[in-house]
Amino acid sequence: MYRRSFLQTLAAVGALGAFPLTAGRALADSAAAVSVQELPPLQGDLTLYLGRGEGGLYENVLKAIRDRNPKLNLKVRTGPTAALANTIVAEAKAGIRRADLFWAVDSGAIALVAEEGKGQHLPADLVEQFDPVFRYEKWAPVTGRIRTLPFNTDRLSAERIPDSIMALPDSGLTIGWAPAYAAFQSFITAMRLLEGEQATRDWLRAMNRRAKSFAGELGVVMAAERGEVDVGLANHYYTLRLKAGKPNASVDLAFTKNDAGCLLNSSGIMALSPGDLPVNFIRYVLTREVQSYLASEAYEIPMVSGMGMPPGLPPRDSIQPPDINLTRLANLRPTLDLMRDVGVL
Repeated sequence: MYRRSFLQTLAAVGALGAFPLTAGRALADSAAAVSVQELPPLQGDLTLYLGRGEGGLYENVLKAIRDRNPKLNLKVRTGPTAALANTIVAEAKAGIRRADLFWAVDSGAIALVAEEGKGQHLPADLVEQFDPVFRYEKWAPVTGRIRTLPFNTDRLSAERIPDSIMALPDSGLTIGWAPAYAAFQSFITAMRLLEGEQATRDWLRAMNRRAKSFAGELGVVMAAERGEVDVGLANHYYTLRLKAGKPNASVDLAFTKNDAGCLLNSSGIMALSPGDLPVNFIRYVLTREVQSYLASEAYEIPMVSGMGMPPGLPPRDSIQPPDINLTRLANLRPTLDLMRDVGVL
């Protein structure tokens, strides 16, 4: 329903000059999220490097922004998030700046660019839209994804699943995972930072003896739903998307507490060029209309304060992610080295 109403609005936007509003009203809980109607028009030239993701939903957002702002000349270069981050760093070292904005599907990639000294400082009023733990000087979180344990509801209940990720290898459960998937590697990075390298090494070794590998995390969730494994490791939205298309699917979500198994990671956006135009573009991405659309269609978690959770997730205050600075997830190389050494990759 939300996608249809959004795209119908897009079809009419040239005539009406309106941004999609239906979903925006549905999930906004307070005035913390600004409406697109409160923002100034965008005028001028911008180049955005956009990490691929979410099946074209980000492109739908960009189309809506373009249609509302006919004097905005927005050029978009798409590619894998990590590759674009490396391109931005390489271009900067060569004295070139081709991108004015970087929208990444992974906080580690955007943090890498920030650590290289790139990115403009964001104004305080924009940064203060987020909960204090998610406030960063040079980039803004857009939507979040939380690590979960999808499990087969015909084979076990949530009470059977450990609430500590470190206890999972000794649970006696059959497990599915996708070690080559970028979100999994960010999760292992968080584990390494929170638990230490040796504990992470031991966990990987124990898991590797009993876990079944899949190419991606949708495959993990589907295996859990079929009963091929008892439980899996995956971002939350794969299960929610599966259940949206198959409401009677035999799968549900369990959560660990205060550890890497419940990591709340985020996509993010940063301004690479100075001036008001790149920053005001970021404001559009953070409006309640866009945040609600991505929650309703991608099942991602709005990061702006005062927004509701996507359908199918429990209230935000009932989930207990670890307190970790997402910029630290840029330190991926030691994680990959560890995973290769253990034989997981």
